[in-house]
Amino acid sequence: MSHPPDENVQQISTPAQHTALAHPMRQRLLWALSARPSTISRLAAQLGANKGSVSHHLGVLHEAGLIQHAGTRTVRGGTEKYYRRTAERLQVDEPSAEGTAALFGAVAQELDRSPADHLLTLRHIRLTPAKAARLGEALAALVDETEEDGEGEPVHGLLVTLYQQAGPDRTR
Repeated sequence: MSHPPDENVQQISTPAQHTALAHPMRQRLLWALSARPSTISRLAAQLGANKGSVSHHLGVLHEAGLIQHAGTRTVRGGTEKYYRRTAERLQVDEPSAEGTAALFGAVAQELDRSPADHLLTLRHIRLTPAKAARLGEALAALVDETEEDGEGEPVHGLLVTLYQQAGPDRTR
């Protein structure tokens, strides 16, 4: 029995989408837009970036279909445009090295700006394929089942990966 596609998950498959994800600022913008729609000015202040850069990267994300316009508001005689993500989650079926590097670059920038202590651990462990599969399922369940607290609480980033390290006799 097949399940209908989850409307909260966007499949990443086009070259434009992969290109859009291959920059740390665009990754950070997507994270910033995960909470609620926002404007260029608010995003620039939140991310410590200039408005021109934010505007450019939002354009790339919009062209790739990863964000959309979410209305406007008149402020001091001008019009602010709001943006939001097109889906709550992104599913990258065939990650590219550039996209992964951008993701890690964005995480590094966020860690550098974090006002609180953070956890960063890398461990290599030997596992049977069955144990690795069970660990992957348990990690995915832990992430999916973690309930968020209220609107006023700080946002925490969570990056989880489990991969098999390539050996000298293994290629992809």
